[in-house]
Amino acid sequence: MYENNYPNNYNQDTAGGNSASSPDYGQGSSGTYHYESNGTFSGMSGAYGSGAGGYGGPEKKKKSGFGKKAAIAVSCGLFFGVFAGIGFQAVDSASDLLKARTETSKETEGADAAGENSSKEMEAGGESDEAAKAVTEVLETPAVQSTVTDVTKVVQDVMPSVVSVTNKYIEKMTFFGQEYSQEMGGSGSGIIVGKNDSELLLVTNYHVVESADEQELTVQFVDGSQVNAQMKGADMNKDLAVIAVQLSDITNETMSKISIANLGSSDDLIVGEPVIAIGNSLGYGQSVTTGVVSALDRAIAASSVREVSQNTDTEINTFIQTDAAINPGNSGGALLNIKGEVIGINSNKIGGSAVEGMGYAIPISDAKPIIEDLMTKQTRVRVAEEKRGFLGITGVDVTADSVQLYGFPQGVFVSSVTEGSGAHRAGLVRGDIITGIDGQEIISMVELKDELSYYEAGSTVELTIMQGGPAGYEEKTVEVTLGLSGNVQ
Repeated sequence: MYENNYPNNYNQDTAGGNSASSPDYGQGSSGTYHYESNGTFSGMSGAYGSGAGGYGGPEKKKKSGFGKKAAIAVSCGLFFGVFAGIGFQAVDSASDLLKARTETSKETEGADAAGENSSKEMEAGGESDEAAKAVTEVLETPAVQSTVTDVTKVVQDVMPSVVSVTNKYIEKMTFFGQEYSQEMGGSGSGIIVGKNDSELLLVTNYHVVESADEQELTVQFVDGSQVNAQMKGADMNKDLAVIAVQLSDITNETMSKISIANLGSSDDLIVGEPVIAIGNSLGYGQSVTTGVVSALDRAIAASSVREVSQNTDTEINTFIQTDAAINPGNSGGALLNIKGEVIGINSNKIGGSAVEGMGYAIPISDAKPIIEDLMTKQTRVRVAEEKRGFLGITGVDVTADSVQLYGFPQGVFVSSVTEGSGAHRAGLVRGDIITGIDGQEIISMVELKDELSYYEAGSTVELTIMQGGPAGYEEKTVEVTLGLSGNVQ
């Protein structure tokens, strides 16, 4: 066997290797290890050897062992790398396969569920299919897709049916027995709702066209042209009035630019539904605001609409509440749905300026029967004051306290009757309560005077009165011929 005759210590020669003359293990000038004749490593080839060439058998055997180990290590590394790559690839493939199977399973379950639901729908008579179809139709409706962020098309279609209404009148006041008068004015809006052989008919709020005395109504159309209008009929309780414009006063050019509004239904409204308000805001001309239906069937005392008497606080009407801005001048204008249908008649007098974001409109389903009735009435023109007929009474409003405490009917309490007047000849006496004139309900002196302004002296009117008797108040109808002199105070 080969004996280990290596020295026990190693030294470095002057060249940075092991000394050649020393028995120590070191590095030669060539940077290789060598073994000298005295037993140290030698050889310039960098291999183990003896003398000048190499060592022989045992040293070659040692070299062979090192190479094998190196080769085995490299081979193991290569095999590890190959098998690791194969393993990762296999895991990735397995993951993709599992994912595909999971998706397939979900699709199958969805198909099964759909099949089950479909069977249930068929058993239920296809109601779900019909509902889905209805929802699809609604969603595909252009009006729904545009919503309130783009209402240009709706406004273009409806604006020609909305007008501005200007009311000028003379208000008379008495101070310390001296009578004064001044011209007053107001502005509002109206909606063109119909036409007959000789008139164009418009609806507005009653408070837009009411006045204590003589008035002049002017309507301005979308093209800026203006014409006079006359009162056709009014419902003071509902704050509605229909006014008429003579077709002969409207030019052909204007007729080609205006249109009649499409009245819809307010019964189908939903809270949150988009709405559009058009009106003569602040009297500056037509303007557009948008919002939603904030509330439905909002109950408000009629005194907010009709501030004419103390005894109207028990009258309750319901309104549509919206956050669309409804300012002074918007009264009588249109509240529209996204289809361009009128679903309400705006009334600023209800909300007023005390609150923000709360506007109100009269539901069109409530207003439509009243409008249709007022459209059939005969158009009335106010009579000049010097030609106006007078009833010949003095009267006061029946207060709410009197209604509750004494059971008096609502109306005008006759406090005195002028002798020889039309009222005196018709049999009216002190204590009678006037509740109507020509079928129009009367609950205040203001309303009575307003109605009488349409009658010339010598005209005959039909009064509805409540007359006291042993059994209480009884309703009577009397005809009164209005006189040429006298005054209703």
